[in-house]
Amino acid sequence: MDVVIRLADIKDSEEILKLIKELAEFENELEKVELNLMDIKNDGFGKNPIFKCFVAEYMDSIVGIALFYPRYSTWKGPTFHLEDLIVTKTMKGKGIGTKLLYAFVNYAKNEGVKRVEWEVLDWNKKAIDFYNKNGAIIFNDWKIVKMSSKSMINFLAKNKS
Repeated sequence: MDVVIRLADIKDSEEILKLIKELAEFENELEKVELNLMDIKNDGFGKNPIFKCFVAEYMDSIVGIALFYPRYSTWKGPTFHLEDLIVTKTMKGKGIGTKLLYAFVNYAKNEGVKRVEWEVLDWNKKAIDFYNKNGAIIFNDWKIVKMSSKSMINFLAKNKS
């Protein structure tokens, strides 16, 4: 199968958003997607992009993405966080996820980062098996911590000096 993996550009924004929504639907969280097309264009391809993305292209269609951004580890130094690795439902099991992961890891290595990291839902056994098979270490003792916009506002108001 002739799948081309390449860095995304602005013309891919609509397909990137479509795949993000497909993942959200798979995770039963579609109503939580707040991003719109302009967010993708501005945040990924604007004056100061804050993420990069590899796309998997098959027969002139985007069938997968690996969206990532830089982070910094106080122990290791520069790292990349893989926000999402998505392959459209009809193309899963064809090696596209492996090609996207390879492109991401290879890019990270060439950029000199010391670690790559991401999260996986504990119920997504296929993804966990995929990551384990490819040499990733999945930690069970770390918990993800998040604050929503509302939580941030509440925190700031409560702790204002």
